[in-house]
Formats: sequence, C-alpha cells, structure tokens
Amino acid sequence: MTDDLLPRAAAMGRDFRAGLDERPVFPRDLDPDAVRAALGELPDGPADPAAVLDQLRDAVEPALVASAGPRYFGFVIGGSLEAAAAADVLTTAWDQNGFNALTSPAAALVEEVAGGWLKELLGLPPTASFGFVTGAQGGNTVGLAAARHAVLERHGWDVERQGLHGAPRVRIVAGSGRHATIDRALRLLGFGTDALAEVPTAASGSIDVAALADALSTSDAPTIVCLQAGEVNTGAFDDFRTAIAAAHARRAWVHVDGAFGLWAAASPRLRHLTDGVAEADSWATDGHKWLNVPYDSGYAFCAHPAAHAAATSYTAAYLVGDRPEALRSPGDFVPDSSRRARGFTTWAALRQLGRAGVAELVERSCALARRFAARLSEAGAEVVNDVVLNQVLVGFGDHTPQVLEAVQRSGECWMGGTVWRGRRLMRVSVSNWRTTEADVDRSVAAILAAWREVQGR
Repeated sequence: MTDDLLPRAAAMGRDFRAGLDERPVFPRDLDPDAVRAALGELPDGPADPAAVLDQLRDAVEPALVASAGPRYFGFVIGGSLEAAAAADVLTTAWDQNGFNALTSPAAALVEEVAGGWLKELLGLPPTASFGFVTGAQGGNTVGLAAARHAVLERHGWDVERQGLHGAPRVRIVAGSGRHATIDRALRLLGFGTDALAEVPTAASGSIDVAALADALSTSDAPTIVCLQAGEVNTGAFDDFRTAIAAAHARRAWVHVDGAFGLWAAASPRLRHLTDGVAEADSWATDGHKWLNVPYDSGYAFCAHPAAHAAATSYTAAYLVGDRPEALRSPGDFVPDSSRRARGFTTWAALRQLGRAGVAELVERSCALARRFAARLSEAGAEVVNDVVLNQVLVGFGDHTPQVLEAVQRSGECWMGGTVWRGRRLMRVSVSNWRTTEADVDRSVAAILAAWREVQGR
C-alpha cells in the first residue's frame, strides 16, 4: 500500500461530503450499464491500489445517493456525524474482529462503555444486556430469539437443544401496523408468520390495548407480545405501561421495536412518549437512524441477560480458556462471530453529542417535521397524521403518485411513498443532523412545484 492511499481515500470522502448540500439527492439520468462498464471485467493480474481507488470513485459516483445530505427524507435514514464518520475510517484501518476480548480487547471495551451510555440515554435498565447488531432487523431478531428461549423454557422446553419440532407452539401477538422486520424475524427463527395473532390498531397507528388484552386472554400458550416505539408511517407510540402490564399478567414476554422512536426517551420534551417502555423484556433500535452513525449500526437490549446469551452465544474447543474473563465478550450477544467493531462509531457519536446534543438532535428533527406539515398544509396539501414525532404523511388527492415521482426526479429532495389506510401517500422522515429550516423550506418549494407541474399536465 502506498503511504498516501488512506489519506487519498479520506480526501475523496471529504470532497463527497462537502458537496452534499448541492448534490442532486438522487442520481439524475442514471445509466446502470455505464456504471457496470466503468467497473470493468475481472482482471487477470494485480493493479495499482491508487488506480483501483480512482476507478471505483469514477465508476460509482454517478450512482451515489446523497442520503447523508440534508434533504434526504426517505426510510428514516440519518447522515453520519463528523466524529462518527471519522471513527468509521479508523475502524476500517484498525480492522478489528469484534467477536471477543481476545480478538480485540479494544472493541470489547468500547462496546461495553458505549452500551452503558446507550442504556442510560434510552432509559433502559442498567442491568440489561446488549448487543451491537447490523440494524433494527438484527435487533428484532435477537430480541425475539431471547424471547423464544425464555417462553419455551417456562414450559419445560430447551429450544437451543431440542429445536422447535415438537415444542409447544408459541403465539406472537402484534399490531396490524407492525414493521415487516418482525415478520421476517419470525420466519428466520422458525416460528413462521402463521404464529401471528394480529391485533387491530387505533387511528394513530398505535396498538389497541383493549383488543390486545382480549387476545391475551384467549390462550395460555407461550406468548410473545411485540410493541412499537414509533410506528413507521405515523410515528405513533403504543401505550407501553398498560400493554406491558397486560402482557406480563399473562406471563408473556414483551419485545419493543423502537427502530427510531426509542430515541424519544433521550429527550426531556419527548420522553413521555416512551412512558413505561423500560418495563419490557427486550428492545431493538438503530444507530444509523437518529444517532446518525454510519451504516451499519443497530442495538439489541434484553432485561434478561441469561436468556439473551443462551439464545445467541456458543462455545468451541478453541475458544475455551482463551479469553480474559474480566472483559465482556461482545460475540455472546449477537448472531455473528466475524463482525465489525461497531462500538467505535457509536462511542464517537455519543461523545461528540453528549446527552444534550442527542436530545437537541431528536427535538430539532421533530420540530422540522412539524414545519414540513405546517408549510404543506398551508399550501393545500393534506397532512394525514398527527405529527407526534418525525414522520409526516402527506396526500395530494389523486395526484399523489405523480407528485411523488416528480419530486424524486427533481433531485432537490427525496422522500418515499407508502400506503396508509388504503391510500397512497408521501412519507417524509426527518432524522439527519444536517437538515435545517432552510432545507425544509427548499424541499417544500420543490414539492409544491411538482404538484403544480402535475396539475398542469
């Protein structure tokens, strides 16, 4: 490796990030064949590393999305903080396997510290175990794996040894507005989606707690209840205190999918939305959403560390006696062994922001979402949801799909579409630390211009 290759790569990244404010948010006139051609064929021999880097940049830059920029409002994607992005460069250069204290004492120690900080910020029990996973999908899967262990153990079944064949059938109770990652986790864990007992949701998207109580009363089977902190369309929160009490009265395990909404607990102004959430049994949230950590970054937490470790850890002859027992083993709480040392970027983000900075980031995003809603409503668009967090659902009558397509094509901003209560709507998600009031106003102007364009056709 040439001495200047890593600085060269960092400079390329710096230049890209410096242009995010004005770069088209989504590639215009993307030509996939041109990108494939620029990437070339598999060569017969080696190439100069600097030339490889240049070729990669030149080939893919036309296809890059400015999702790290201030006017990307799709999929609840944050843009990496400066300290977190720089820490990610170091993470790559250090190239640590974050499996245990022997593969990297540094990775183990940093995850231990950062995990403690996360629990403090999110208001979770200090005794809860945690794992640094790829995202909310990983967090939900780990949480439900721990739940599977615990509810079957209560019925005398060792699922890690005996598997699911012949086991008591586990029932999963979840709202109709649950995120699709819950269903995928059920497939991956062998429950299957037929195990779902679906409960209706209120107009806001939160689970109907009376219907939940009725569903819990109909069976004494091993039961897992899935709740939400931040419904993916409306941002609504379930009534945790009531729902968790009802579930625990029936000896059910409660898992909370808090991919982005759990971060409301870090804000004194918004913490009331998560009232009672700490009484659950497991939780999942993302770092690459509201904490603005680079991809990929997510967290799984569990109030029952023994169940957590039983579901995810393993031993092997070559591991016995090799690790310092004084240090926590990160790999005991996640499903992967060869894993990136994800704690470095999380620690850097939390150290840069501190408690006040995390709260300000969350509160500012919500204020900007309300600004979106107010400006669009004033212009005659229909804001469908009560903007309780950072999610805004907008309708433009029969023109919504065409308006959405025109906005995305403009490159000024990008927001996705969704279907809510049978209607096709624009979904605006605000979670990037770079976004300002000026970015919101510029994006609203682009949306209204697209609406006028569609109406004039």
